[in-house]
Amino acid sequence: MCATLYDLAPSFPFREVQLKLDADPKQQFEILPELGRGTFGTVFHCREKATGLELAAKIVPYKKKKDRGDMVREIDIMSCLHHPRLIQLYDAFDYENKFYVILELIQGGELFERVIDDDFVLTEKACAVFMRQICEGMEYIHSRSIIHLDMKPENILCLTKTGNRIKIIDFGFARRYDPGKKLQVMFGTAEFAAPEVLNFDEIYFYTDMWSLGVICYVLLSGLSPFVGGDDQATMTNVLQGTYSFDYKSFDAVSESAKDFVRKLLVRDGERRLTARKALRHPWLAETTAQSTAELSVTKTKLKRYVIKKRWIKAVNTIIALRRMGARIDYDLV
Repeated sequence: MCATLYDLAPSFPFREVQLKLDADPKQQFEILPELGRGTFGTVFHCREKATGLELAAKIVPYKKKKDRGDMVREIDIMSCLHHPRLIQLYDAFDYENKFYVILELIQGGELFERVIDDDFVLTEKACAVFMRQICEGMEYIHSRSIIHLDMKPENILCLTKTGNRIKIIDFGFARRYDPGKKLQVMFGTAEFAAPEVLNFDEIYFYTDMWSLGVICYVLLSGLSPFVGGDDQATMTNVLQGTYSFDYKSFDAVSESAKDFVRKLLVRDGERRLTARKALRHPWLAETTAQSTAELSVTKTKLKRYVIKKRWIKAVNTIIALRRMGARIDYDLV
């Protein structure tokens, strides 16, 4: 681990967190304006009253025993992951059928949102810098016998709005690996899911590495290697495992970068690069292997990719709200 990792340390020391039961988090934390919302909860800016420390609070309501168990597992996993490339847990409460998960505040936004900023010059070298950090975080996660299982661009945030340092977030789908038990899952995002997930086969640390291969392909080209017209078509494409570099976006991309992607997007998980081996691949390990020429075609396509994702997310949010009986003012959408 390089010394610069310590510059990424959160604004508080790494800490073991025990879930607090029936304690009101608002006694300790001031809940400030909303930062964003997802399928399972809402994230707010918050401040610790005693210290003034700025943090984030993810509030997740629950009704079912399974939902509570899922949150307890996520908190337990996050509590043992202490690495500068990963979002850090500060505190956790189970209060009045809601979980309050107090987290390190990260204000740089999603990786792809940062990359498509007008002030960001997208180069192959920049892509390699991002992928190296992601692999560093993944190597640590796997070293703790944990599989993330939901690696996708939305779960990679930039530490600041102007830098290129990242943090991996969202351990809601993460699982501990037990060599004595067969682990199978059927969840995740089809576009980034490994073939063994879609086949409901046994998963392993290599399952995350497929997802990293898809992320890298998109980052280098602005195109998604397996996405189809709907989830079923996407899953079919993933299971076939065929993709191509025969696009204009890849004209400016080195053979070393393409080789890195090839060695991740391998249907046989046993033959994929591990996170440790990925960090030793020439594309990440040798700075001379990375071009500093601007990937202008890729950036244009990435903008379209991100805009489409925003639109799909907005539509899905409206559908979910309507199912819950909410009235939508479409003039505000």
